[in-house]
Amino acid sequence: MIDWSAALELVGSRLHSRRRQDVETRVRRGRDGIAMTQEEVAEHHRNSRPRGNGSTRWPAKGEKLRVLVITRGHPFPRDPFFAIFERNHEIEWANVEHPAAQHFFTSELAREFDCYVLYDMPGIEFMPGAPPVFFEPPDHFKEGLRAMTQIGAPFVVLHHAMAAWPAWPEWAEFVGGQFLYQPMASRGRDLPDSGYRLDVTHTISPVSDHPITEGIEPFELVDELYLAPIFEDSITPLFRSNFEFIDSNFFSARRALEGKINCRDDWSHPPGSNIVGWVKRYEKSPIAYLQFGDGPSAYENPTFQKILANAIRWAASEGARNFADAASEGST
Repeated sequence: MIDWSAALELVGSRLHSRRRQDVETRVRRGRDGIAMTQEEVAEHHRNSRPRGNGSTRWPAKGEKLRVLVITRGHPFPRDPFFAIFERNHEIEWANVEHPAAQHFFTSELAREFDCYVLYDMPGIEFMPGAPPVFFEPPDHFKEGLRAMTQIGAPFVVLHHAMAAWPAWPEWAEFVGGQFLYQPMASRGRDLPDSGYRLDVTHTISPVSDHPITEGIEPFELVDELYLAPIFEDSITPLFRSNFEFIDSNFFSARRALEGKINCRDDWSHPPGSNIVGWVKRYEKSPIAYLQFGDGPSAYENPTFQKILANAIRWAASEGARNFADAASEGST
């Protein structure tokens, strides 16, 4: 009878010894200045992903779109997410996290960028063993964002960024929808807490002829969905899901904050909108929102990547500025 434990131990020992020798060889070759192949270079020094950008200086205006990506407040796998931007040959980009990111929301700095992409969820402090604390943004952020919208700064808002700043109702008006972590008022109506559903396999279809939907056919995606108020009177729908947005298909956000994940006990919610992507304006700013984009299954989807690239291109375009200007004039 074969002693599998001994055999495996021997193989493991040889593999460990070989790996140790490989590392020692790599260190010696690097120290002595001996040429190495890409495979011999330590992994953290390799440029292994295909890049369409990655400079440490901004391109000249008009050469590529300058994109600022804002993150923090919600966990996400960083490398797969940022790889979406690295592959986009039309842009150069940088990432800034909260709280430092809040100082980039000024009309002066906004003129340095062609588009802000928001993948953040500030305004919530999660406390172990206690209810979360909701807080409003500082005054300089509020004033800065309002000043940005007065000069028409463009934004692309992704997924959980709709759930940011829950204690500041103006954020919901800016985005075009509101994720409620607990029962509260939204636009003067008392509503239950919102619903979420992880890893939903659903089909997303374009419903408008628009630069963001150009070249997009209905596609299947595995992603998180929200059952939450969508301000349909303030948006232009771009994409709808074939998923049924009823409470029996979702789980309570309040229960999740209580530590009861995927729970809908004593929770009900009116049927919601199946719109999962839209454009709108806030003051003079063009805004695109995409509800999809929760994790790697979305990041790696070529259609999602194309839609995001389309959204950035549109938001930074003269057509988007004209759209926001026309909507602003029509509201006065």
